[in-house]
Amino acid sequence: MGMRIVITGGAGCLGSNLIEHWLPQGHEILVIDNFVTGKRAVPPAAERLTVVEGTIADQALVNDCFERFKPTHVVHSAAAYKNPEDWAEDTATNVLGTVHVAKAALLHGTKRFINFQTALCYGRPDRIPIPEEHPTVPFTSYGISKTAGEAYVLQSGLPAVSLRLANICGPRLAIGPIPTFYKRLKAAQDCFCSDTVRDFLDMSDFVALIDGVMEDGAACGVFNGSTGEGHSIKDVFDAVARYLGMTPPQVPVVPASADDVPVVVLDPTKTERVLGWKAKASFEETINGQLRWYDAHGVTDVYSHLSTQKS
Repeated sequence: MGMRIVITGGAGCLGSNLIEHWLPQGHEILVIDNFVTGKRAVPPAAERLTVVEGTIADQALVNDCFERFKPTHVVHSAAAYKNPEDWAEDTATNVLGTVHVAKAALLHGTKRFINFQTALCYGRPDRIPIPEEHPTVPFTSYGISKTAGEAYVLQSGLPAVSLRLANICGPRLAIGPIPTFYKRLKAAQDCFCSDTVRDFLDMSDFVALIDGVMEDGAACGVFNGSTGEGHSIKDVFDAVARYLGMTPPQVPVVPASADDVPVVVLDPTKTERVLGWKAKASFEETINGQLRWYDAHGVTDVYSHLSTQKS
């Protein structure tokens, strides 16, 4: 029997890939998106897909969508991160919006509630790779507000999973170093690398993880979604250059900015053990797959949750 899935932020990178994965399987999907970072043209005009323009900060809109659609499953992907200084918007979407979605899901007896969480919830970690039991000590507006929203979900009584996610690569990725380097190197523009290390997860592995946690009876709670392998931003730069047929040029490596974290690598051990999931794509496969997508579709906007850093 098909699922009835609400996807908040369904015009963003993660939500739109899930739409493309689930629609052919016959599921009914309703998207709520305000198109601040997602694109109106991304959700396809398709049977079994309804798109509602609006913000989850609007409780009446959320309640109306749930009342009309009556979802069996919720994937909460909406997040405000575009302006690191706009604390009010981050709070309205990431905290109050999450509360509105969780309350509506409770009221309508949602069977599974999947929350997407940023790895920035761990703040500046005291161990690498970072396990789920590491304290949550965020220090940016995005991290603080997302962590508060997650806390409401976890104590709500919902059958909820909160996935703390690595840097996911795939169609329509519009954040981070990969689209930045691809765009600038192709235009023969200067680049710099922050002296930081991150983990990168292929979209195919992410989708497989989501399929697992959507199943009735799957474990609830907090899980990291990651390969568990760290790669420097300079590694990413070199991989992009190699893909473009260049000998990787010399590039400045600058210290992490004040609102950044030097090393973020999540430990997937619990996820692998409890959920029976393990990332399969290698770093090189993940980066090259992303770049092939840019070859075919180009790079549009590039967003960041960080303040602008001068090179």
